[in-house]
Amino acid sequence: MLEVTPKICIEGREVDYLDGGYKNDGNLTSASLSFKLPLTFAGLKKLWNKEVTFFLNSHDSTPIFRGWIKRVKETFNDVEIYAEDALGYMLKGGETSEAKVALSSTNNIDGLTGGAAIKELLLKIKLDGKLKTDFIGDTNPKLKTSIPFRGIMVALDIVKELLSRSINTEGDLPRPNIGRIVDDGKYSQFVIELESDLTSTTPKFTFTEKYNIKNIEVVEKRIPTIIIVKGENNSTGTFTHDGALSALDRTYLEVENKEMKSPAHCKDFVAKLFESNLHVQYEYKLDLLDGAYLMENDVIQVNTEDPEFSGTFRVIGKAISFSPSSFSLSLVINRKPPTLAEYISSRDN
Repeated sequence: MLEVTPKICIEGREVDYLDGGYKNDGNLTSASLSFKLPLTFAGLKKLWNKEVTFFLNSHDSTPIFRGWIKRVKETFNDVEIYAEDALGYMLKGGETSEAKVALSSTNNIDGLTGGAAIKELLLKIKLDGKLKTDFIGDTNPKLKTSIPFRGIMVALDIVKELLSRSINTEGDLPRPNIGRIVDDGKYSQFVIELESDLTSTTPKFTFTEKYNIKNIEVVEKRIPTIIIVKGENNSTGTFTHDGALSALDRTYLEVENKEMKSPAHCKDFVAKLFESNLHVQYEYKLDLLDGAYLMENDVIQVNTEDPEFSGTFRVIGKAISFSPSSFSLSLVINRKPPTLAEYISSRDN
C-alpha cells in the first residue's frame, strides 16, 4: 500500500485532526467530509460555511474534496465537523431545503445547449461562487433545450434532465452523459463527460486478490418491479413481475416514450425494460490497499479467480476512513451498459 499522510485545511489553514471520513457516492450526489478536532481548537462559533479542503497527502497541490462546513458539534472529548461539497448546496441550497429556481416565459434557459443551460442555472441559484463552470464542456451529442422548463423547479432535477436528454450512439453501445465535480487546485468545477466506455478505455489501475484487494462485497440495488410506460395518444402499458415483487418489494418506475404507438407496444417495451434493469442490479464494493486517487467514471481492471468479479469496471463511488495512524479505502464499481430507458430518451429529443 502506498503511504498516505492526509491533510485537512480550514480556510487554507492546516488543522490537527483526530480522525475523519470521506464519502462520495457519485451519480450527482453530494460528497461529504466528517472529522474530529481537539477541544482546544479555537474559533468554534465561526466555522459554519468555512471552506474545507482534504488532501490525500500533505504534498498534494489539489484536494480530492473541497466543501463548506454545515454542522459543528462539540462533545466532552472533541469537536465534530461535517462538510459537504458544492453539490450539497445545489441539493439543499446551503439550508434545509432543496435549491429551487423559478422559470417562466421571460426568465428561462430556453434554446441553450446542455452545458450553457447548466451554467446559466448556477447563476440563477447563486451557486457560481462555490461551483465554477470554466471547463464545463457540453453534452455529446450537443442538444438544445427544445422542451422548455417552467414553474418552480428543483435545480438538480433540471441538471439531471438536461444530461439524460443526450445519449451518444457512436460506439457499439449507447452511452449517457454524466456530470461531476473536479478540482482545479483553486475552485470546484462542474464538468460534463460521457460515461466511460469499458471496451475501449485503458484502465487506470489493476486490482488483484493477491496484491491489493482485501474484500469484495456484492451490493444489490433496488430494481423496479412495477413499470408503467406512457406512449403516444395516451396509450399505456403496465408490467408487474409477481415473482420479483414478492422477493424484491414494490418499486415503481414511470417512463414516457412517444415511439410506443399502442398499449401492446408499451407492454412489450416495459418487459424489455425490466430485463434491462435486472441485468444491472448488482454493484460491487471493493476494500482496497491502493487506488485512493481514483475518481468517479475512471475505469479499472479487476483480476480474480471468479469470472463474475473479473474484467473492466467503472468507478461509481469512494469512501475513505483515516486518522494520523490509519487509513482505509473502499470503491463502489459496476460495469452496467446504458439501460434501455437511457437509450430511448435520446430518441425522444
